[in-house]
Amino acid sequence: MIEARHLRILRAVAGTGSFSAAARELGCTQPAVSQQMKALEQSAGTPLLVRTGREMRLTQAGEALVRHAAGILAGLTAAEEEVAAIAGLRAGRVRLVSFPSGSSTLVPTALAAMRAAHPGTRISLVEAEPPRSVEMLREGDCDVALAFRYGGDGSAAGNAAEWEDLVVTPLLTDRLVGLVPEGHRLAGAERVGMAELADEPWIAGCPRCRRHLVEVCEGAGFTPRIDFATDDYPAVVGLVGAGLGVAVLPELAVESVRAKGVSTLAVEPAVEREVVALTLPDLARVPAVAATLGELVRAATR
Repeated sequence: MIEARHLRILRAVAGTGSFSAAARELGCTQPAVSQQMKALEQSAGTPLLVRTGREMRLTQAGEALVRHAAGILAGLTAAEEEVAAIAGLRAGRVRLVSFPSGSSTLVPTALAAMRAAHPGTRISLVEAEPPRSVEMLREGDCDVALAFRYGGDGSAAGNAAEWEDLVVTPLLTDRLVGLVPEGHRLAGAERVGMAELADEPWIAGCPRCRRHLVEVCEGAGFTPRIDFATDDYPAVVGLVGAGLGVAVLPELAVESVRAKGVSTLAVEPAVEREVVALTLPDLARVPAVAATLGELVRAATR
């Protein structure tokens, strides 16, 4: 019989490439990993790993088992959590991954509410931008992923298809705003057309946001000259404030940063992104996960 602990060890070995690295990741000894892998291969009735030099390579059977492991482990987690809730245990665990501007705006309110209502529930948070956050969800490395998709271009339809196998909980629509230095010629304007910024140097954000910026600008008839690119929103604001260029950022990002030395203005045509929470169908039935999704919805409406 294949056991869940064996699958976790196999995934660790496949991800790290060696028994010793997998042992460090799992917090156990190298001999323990080796023994568990032998037991798994005996249960499977076929070799799962082949040693090539100092690294381990998966056999075809090993690749198949790793491919199914994430779904199996997610299903087991869902079963364990639901049984615990039915048994009346006031306990649970939710692993949350969020993009940075969501981490600093929506997540704190939601997690504070969760702690007040369900003090026995343990919630962890790591940051990752989509699509990496969505990959982490499918790989079994988190239970809830905050993500976003832009409207007005092909990416929204593409993301919708990409998320077909997931439970999608809409949170809010986040409008992009323009940022210019305080002394800029457009600093006093309430709104600006993208074409009016065609000759400006640009400061771009995360890779997905950067790609969308180029698409929006090309739709307005020009290709932006991107002088600086950074995933750090405070850095974007700081560069604009220093007079080094202009930018467009989601309102959530601006809300999470002290916008010193910059003016914000509405952008025309309006550019929006939909912010959502994603989880797997099995995990959506876990009480702690469902409660976290509910608190994220409430945080988004405040």
